[in-house]
Amino acid sequence: MPGRGLTGRADPDVLRAENAAAPHVPDLWKRVGAMFIPYRKHIALTVVLVLATSAASVVPPLLVQRIFDGALFPTDGAGGTAPPHLSLLTGLVSLMIGIFVASAGLSVWQTWVTSNVGNRVTGDLRVTLFDKLQRMELAFFTRTKTGVIQSRLQNDVGGVAGVLTTFVSSIVGNTATVIASLVAMIVLDWRLTLLAVVLMPALVVAQRRVGLVRQRIAAKTQESLSEMTSITQETLSVSGILLSKVYNRRGFESERYAGENRTLIRLQIQLAMSGQWFFGMVTVIMSSVPAIIYLASGLLLARGGEAGGGVITAGTIVAFTTIQARLLFPLMSLMRVALEVQTSRALFARIFEYLDLTPAISDAPDARDASDAPGPVGAIEFRDVTFRYPDASEDARATLDGISFAAKPGETHAFVGPSGAGKTTIVYLAARLHEASGGSVVFAGTDVRELTQDSVVEQVGVVTQETYLFHATIAENLRYARPDATDEDLVAACRAANIHDTIESFEHGYDTAVGERGYRLSGGEKQRIAIARVLLKDPPILLLDEATSALDTLSERVVQEALDNASRGRTTLVVAHRLSTVVDADVIHVVAAGRIVESGTHAELMALAGRYAELAAGQAR
Repeated sequence: MPGRGLTGRADPDVLRAENAAAPHVPDLWKRVGAMFIPYRKHIALTVVLVLATSAASVVPPLLVQRIFDGALFPTDGAGGTAPPHLSLLTGLVSLMIGIFVASAGLSVWQTWVTSNVGNRVTGDLRVTLFDKLQRMELAFFTRTKTGVIQSRLQNDVGGVAGVLTTFVSSIVGNTATVIASLVAMIVLDWRLTLLAVVLMPALVVAQRRVGLVRQRIAAKTQESLSEMTSITQETLSVSGILLSKVYNRRGFESERYAGENRTLIRLQIQLAMSGQWFFGMVTVIMSSVPAIIYLASGLLLARGGEAGGGVITAGTIVAFTTIQARLLFPLMSLMRVALEVQTSRALFARIFEYLDLTPAISDAPDARDASDAPGPVGAIEFRDVTFRYPDASEDARATLDGISFAAKPGETHAFVGPSGAGKTTIVYLAARLHEASGGSVVFAGTDVRELTQDSVVEQVGVVTQETYLFHATIAENLRYARPDATDEDLVAACRAANIHDTIESFEHGYDTAVGERGYRLSGGEKQRIAIARVLLKDPPILLLDEATSALDTLSERVVQEALDNASRGRTTLVVAHRLSTVVDADVIHVVAAGRIVESGTHAELMALAGRYAELAAGQAR
């Protein structure tokens, strides 16, 4: 596979090259806007508050003109200057202060509303993405790095959070402020206004070009974050840190992380610096405008104060430059928001790419509950089932080919054979964790594709070779199967799983924390807790995937006894490595190269002197 070294890991540079270009998502911004629809009332209130705040912001400069020309330096009617009009001055100053107080209050209210909406939309997006991932088929997770998935949930959603939180207020508020300021400037003097805005079109063009550069850098930055998250998840998990220690690869892993960190730092610096020259240029231009206005005003005054316009007064100049200075911040904010929106396009596209994933396994429109199926619960039948993984090449051998068997309620069917033969896939197909590519899996007399996934899984309990326990107490791990279970229910299940006495010997009993993935417990203890968890669920069907193969002889004997108790009265499909654990099965199927090559009881298969007998002889040595 291109870009993969001897370790099988993808070359980070190749991955970044492949993923830097954001996926194309039709109607992207329309879909982003649709996320705000549930909060339209809040957004309407935000718009009202923003418009009121923006309108209020341009009133004080207009009052400044009135203060200068009518209160501080009023004329006496004969062209001279009269004494200050103190009562008018007091009124105007009081009105200005009142507007400042009102604007501050409106601004606080607006911030609360916009923050509320933005963070709720971000939260909705995160939950929607998590829910979509929960509904994806098992094969999706076997071919996708956990770190990559975590990066979509954390880094990508986090990357757009700021845009979602400030988008409405920034766009509406700053646009309103810019428009109001321009109107006020035109009212004061249209000639000076033309001079002040002549370079704005050029700034818009430059801003767009900067945005495209930032968009590309942002996409690469998110890929680097994704790779770092993946390295962290792989290396700092209990399994990963144990592997690096026993193979003395700590230095290699640290350097791998440091190398990706250097890449991330370089990209973050590039992202931070991209566009800085542009904003510096904008600042210089906007800051220089008042000086140019003073010069232009002087030229106009020297020509008599009129040149196609009204008389320019000191109050007009002060008010105009005040408004123009206030124009700088919202104009810069608008340009920054436009850049952030362009930059975040890649992040939104990556998020919607996951939201648009179609699960390979989904319920049919008329799917019914498994409890309504006509056949007996616990009856499982495979009819000429074939299976290929979705990403397998067309010329590759099918994982399963023509699998057929029928398990009656209460029977135990065991599947044995070499590794890679397809045994685990058979078991997962029975629970519809995979979807058959051909043939049919019949569950309680009905094709499993005609039943809802949830109702099928509800009838099934699974114990795998690699038991997964949460970093929580034993009781919490047990109640994952049945949250309403009483303490007495926990004890009964653990007694049946031969683990109650062991738990009671712990200092904190059922409140003992098991540690990351249950690493504070032995393999046999974890397996028996997993069995107790299944017993607490009390399903009619039990799927056991090499549940004892990793245990020592003593632990295997104890766990096997617990499994025998759990299997009693249930339809059980067992994937076994050690033949000694399945000699009492009702039917034993020998699987090789994706096909069932032999079936029968232990005695029948031994008498046949075929593949099963060879396996038994090999384990007896």
